[in-house]
Parts: sequence; C-alpha cells; structure tokens
Amino acid sequence: MKRLMTMTYAVACYLIFFVTFLYAVGFVAGVGVPTSLDGSGTAPLGTALLIDAGLLAVFALQHSIMARRGFKQWWTKLVPQQVERSTYVLFASAALALLFWQWRPIGGAVWEVGGAVRTALIALSLVGWAIVFLSTWLVSHWDLFGLRQAWLYWQGKSVTGLEFTTRGFYRYARHPIYLGFTIAFWATPRMTVGHLVFAVATLAYMLVAIQLEERDLIHLHGDTYRTYRKHVSMLLPIPRATATSVKAIGREG
Repeated sequence: MKRLMTMTYAVACYLIFFVTFLYAVGFVAGVGVPTSLDGSGTAPLGTALLIDAGLLAVFALQHSIMARRGFKQWWTKLVPQQVERSTYVLFASAALALLFWQWRPIGGAVWEVGGAVRTALIALSLVGWAIVFLSTWLVSHWDLFGLRQAWLYWQGKSVTGLEFTTRGFYRYARHPIYLGFTIAFWATPRMTVGHLVFAVATLAYMLVAIQLEERDLIHLHGDTYRTYRKHVSMLLPIPRATATSVKAIGREG
C-alpha cells in the first residue's frame, strides 16, 4: 500500500507539473488561458511592481532553496527520499500557479512588431519552449520530475543518482533548459513593461541559480564537471571544444 501511495503521489505531482507547464506557455504568449503576462494593467504601477516582485521572489526562493544539497539533507529527514523530488515539483508548480493567478500586468509597449517579424518571434519563442522540454529528456525527464525515484521504490530498489552525461544540447551549452526559457521569455512580438520586468528578473535569477547549481554539480561529479565546464559554454552554444571531446567527458562521468 505504501508503494502504491508513493507511486500515485509521484504521478499526481507530475500531472500537476505538466498542466502548469502548458499553462506557462499560454501565460507568456497570452493565448488560450484566462490570465496572461501581457494582460491589460489594472493596478497602480507601484502596487503592481511590488506584487509582481513578491511573486517572482516566492518562486525564486522556493526553486533555489529546495534544490540545494544542504536543504535536501535536512528535508529528507522529514520527507521520504523517494518522494523528495516529487514534492519539490509540487511546490514549484504551486509557486508558479500563484504567480499566474496573482500576476499584475503592467501596460506600455517597450516594442511591438507585426508582419513577418512577429511570426518569426512567435516561432522563436516556441523553439525556446521546445528546447526546455527536450532538454529534460536529455538529462532524464523521469528523474527530474520525481517519477524515477518513485518507480525504484515501487520495485523495492534503493534510489540512486544518475551518471553524468553530455547528450544533445548539453554538448554545446551547460544549461540548455535556462537557455530555452530565456529565448521563450524574450522572443515576443509585443514586449510590455510587465513582460520586461518578468524577463529581466527571471534572467537574473537564472544566472544566480546557475552558480548555485554548478557548486552542487562540482560536489557530485568533481573534476569531471570541472573539465566539462572548461570545454562547454554556460548558456550560449559558443564552441570551445570538439563534439568528440565533450562526448568523452560524458563517458567519464
């Protein structure tokens, strides 16, 4: 029964994440969902900025603190290891849902384009979302969202870590998920003041989060990750080494 409850919980958390992810695409694009990033501004500017900054801070703090190695060591004394990642995913989805619900749009166009440029920017934004989604599979989609851990527990096996790999996008950028989000948030045919606040704040958060994540990755993988960091750029796919050498680093991990 405990194994069944664990698996059911993990699947439920994953489905909540998946719906939240789809809503995020519509929220940023302003298509198909009741609330959007670029809706008409109704709150006073100062109020809107304070609320939006608070919502972004809630997400950033949740996302960063709960992902840190030190927090996990304490957290897994309260939450079983097999559902730790699923619980993280659930909290992250809740923080995003709160942002979608309470976001205060701030009007005023920073830029607005039409015609072929508009079409190209929409297509580029979708490419960004695709990079995010595909990158999760390159590092183990099921592990990233907690299903692998629950499945191992279902089978009566201990939860183990994953080997370090450098497949696909990871051969050209160390953090393609963040690159995909950056493209998705900035490639818009209509950039409002509120959208710009969101894009700048999330980019700043991602740059800080990368430093924290890489500290944990170095602790886990040691010199393998240090070598990988020397050969592969952080966000932009700027060549530093041959694809063969990067694949070799992945095999060493």
